[in-house]
This record gives sequence, structure tokens and C-alpha cells, in this order.
Amino acid sequence: MTARRKATGIALAGIGPLALTVLTASPAAAHGSMTDPVSRVSACYAEGPESPKSAACKAAVQAGGTQAFYDWNGVRDGEAGGRSKSRIPDGKLCSANNPEYKGLDLPRADWPSSRMRAGNHTFRYKATAPHKGYFALYLTKSSYNPAKPLKWSDLESKPFAKVTDPKLANGEYVFNGKVPARSGRHLIYSIWQRSDSAEAFYTCSDVVFGKDSGQAAAKPAPTASAPTDRQLAAGAGKSSMDMSGHDHGGSGSGTHTGAVTQAEADAPAPGGSSQSGGNAPQAQGGGKPAGGQQLAETGGDSSTAPLAIGGAAVLAAGAGVLLATTRRKAARHRG
Repeated sequence: MTARRKATGIALAGIGPLALTVLTASPAAAHGSMTDPVSRVSACYAEGPESPKSAACKAAVQAGGTQAFYDWNGVRDGEAGGRSKSRIPDGKLCSANNPEYKGLDLPRADWPSSRMRAGNHTFRYKATAPHKGYFALYLTKSSYNPAKPLKWSDLESKPFAKVTDPKLANGEYVFNGKVPARSGRHLIYSIWQRSDSAEAFYTCSDVVFGKDSGQAAAKPAPTASAPTDRQLAAGAGKSSMDMSGHDHGGSGSGTHTGAVTQAEADAPAPGGSSQSGGNAPQAQGGGKPAGGQQLAETGGDSSTAPLAIGGAAVLAAGAGVLLATTRRKAARHRG
């Protein structure tokens, strides 16, 4: 074998595994949370992680810090695989047994809540990336006591609503469900289980049917509000989640590119602090379909392709240098 052929073989052998590694690099997981009825993490984010208004959100920040609320879309278990009840212990349902979100597990009767009534309801779930899978919604039993840690046995054994691959419109999953009759303060627990991976996401939404019987204090609990797009953009720079490169489009839905306007970039983050420099909001969305399929739907990420192409280019360039060097050495040897 000539020196030239040997060098070529070495270069190609080196490129193959490395290029494959780049092409199969695992992207950051996608995320989301319930906005109607408003989840605990969404309500506290909307109030402002640095200076929440409600007593419950203040206590949650004191218990677990502010980062959990900037990471509002990351209450998840990457290995759930449909085994949520066996993997998440009683008392830690709202945090999904994730220490970062332990403030969400506080047993209180004054969490910000959404008004609810029995019958048909349109649910909305803010998603920073679409995924194939199903939503299962559970309502607490009539005996539920919000002042005690939430247990699996506090929830009805079967979901009152379950939907597979609902429509994604303007960055939100929208689907209908028939809510059972209740009175007073209760909780709706959602599980979003992906079908293209083991990952699942969880939310706790505090709801009130009629009069808020769960509120012991004289001052009523505040009404929960979902964060606005401006608030989400303003606080994105403080999130530890990868919020870039996820496509918001879906079959039969509008596409939200998520481009952050200058006004949004200059807007104060929740809590009053402005984002600038290294903490500037990151644009969301903008993912491109690959072969007609949304990358985010299969666990991919639109940043994967550029990364693979760039990495392969670097490897190819390195192989070229190695080949040229070997040629020069061979020429000098023949001379």
C-alpha cells in the first residue's frame, strides 16, 4: 500500500466515527407547561421570580430559589416511559421528583388558582417544542385537602381527559375535555407523555369550583395568570433550558417563529430586572422541517443539522491537512 493510500484510509477511518458522533449528538429536551388552567410554575413565573406577589409563590421561591421559575417549561422526567406513578413518589408530584422544583410541592391552600366549572373545557398547554404523544389529565377526589402533600391516591384513578397528538396552534396545544363536578379548591394534574421517547412533562394547576373552600386565611388566594409572550421573551436569557431552535409549527396549525422584537429584548424580565448582554432573550422557534418531518417531533433539534455539517466540515479539513502532509513526506522520501 502506498503512503498516499494509507493516509487516505486513515483519514477516512477517522472521519467516519467522528462524523457519526456529530450527526447523532443528542439535543436538549423540549419543554412546556399548562396555561389554561394555569400551572403553579407558570403562575409564579408570571408574578416574577425575583419579586413574586402571592404568599404561595414567595414561599416556593424561598424553598427552591428563582431558577425553577425561569425554567418554567422543564418539569419533567426523562426516563418516565409511561411509568410516572412508580417513578414519582407521593408528595413530589408537582416537582416530578426534581429537587429544582421542590417549591411546587408545598402543601398550601392559597396557591394562585383558576376558576373552573364542571362540563366541557378547552385546555391550553404552552409548548416550546412539539412532540408526538398523549396528554392525560387527572382531577383530585372530593376528599382532597390542599393543605396536605399531594399523593397519587388524592387523584382519581383514571384521567377525565386523555388526548393523543392534539392540535398545536400558535405555540400551544389546544384540546377539549369534560371536567367532573366538584366544589371548592381542587387540583388538575397533567402528564404529557411523549411517544417518541421516554420523556414526560408534568403540571399542577390549582382550580376552584364555586367558592374557595380551601382558603383558611381571611385574604382570598389570588387568581392565577399565565405569563405573556413578552414576559417569556424577557426572562428567556435567565433560563437554563435550551429555548432556541425549536419549531412551534405543527400539522394544521399556525407557525410561531418566536423572533424576539427589539421591544421585547429591551423589556424588563419578570421581577423587574432588564436583560442585556449575555442575558439577552434567545429567539425561540425557527426550526426547519427535515425530509418533511419536524425535527422537534422526533427528539431532534434544528440546531443539530448545522452542528453536524459544521463538525463534518472541520473533520474533513483536518483530514485534508493530514493527507497533504503525508504526500509531502512521501515526495521527499522518493527524492
